[in-house]
Amino acid sequence: MDIRALKIEGAWELTPRQFGDDRGVFLEWFKGDAFAEAVGHGIDLRQANLSVSAAGVLRGVHFADVPPSQAKYVTCVKGAVLDVVVDIRVGSPTYGQWDSVLLDDVDRRAIYLSEGLGHAFCSLEDGSTVTYLCSAPYAPGREHGIHPLDPEIGIVWPTTGRDGSPLAPLLSDKDAAAPTLAEAREQGLLPTWDAVQEFRASLRG
Repeated sequence: MDIRALKIEGAWELTPRQFGDDRGVFLEWFKGDAFAEAVGHGIDLRQANLSVSAAGVLRGVHFADVPPSQAKYVTCVKGAVLDVVVDIRVGSPTYGQWDSVLLDDVDRRAIYLSEGLGHAFCSLEDGSTVTYLCSAPYAPGREHGIHPLDPEIGIVWPTTGRDGSPLAPLLSDKDAAAPTLAEAREQGLLPTWDAVQEFRASLRG
């Protein structure tokens, strides 16, 4: 497995080795030892989620209060999505910036987002199926969102799907009503860089 740090500290792209023949393909999409070596600690798995999305669906930008927040190890087992990590940690050197990884059923990459980061993705074809390993269970009172089309963040979302057809953003009512990054900061919703680093240090022992 090849592991590459993204430009947002605390996020990594993970590319598995695939073994294929005329029967199909086998791969290891998560390897605990390699993961812990790159990240500095293992993942305390508390919940596993799966979503299926039509082409153009935008999910996010989602995040949770720190601590414990919710780290995510994400892959796309069917279809394709552009997966995006947003640095929402007030005081971070890359605050307000984003990076992305194409997750699909060809390269079968994964992305890991540590605690305190924002997460979003855009589905590039109907039926795109995404799985998430999560370090904490869903807790509605601790979950928040930022509007994925916030121009301050400026995420460059795809405008064409996997088959070349045009994509129109489709948001849930909740995501469409989410505050901008500036509004979320004014409301005191965002984690701080120092709090996130302190919490992550506790995970490394």
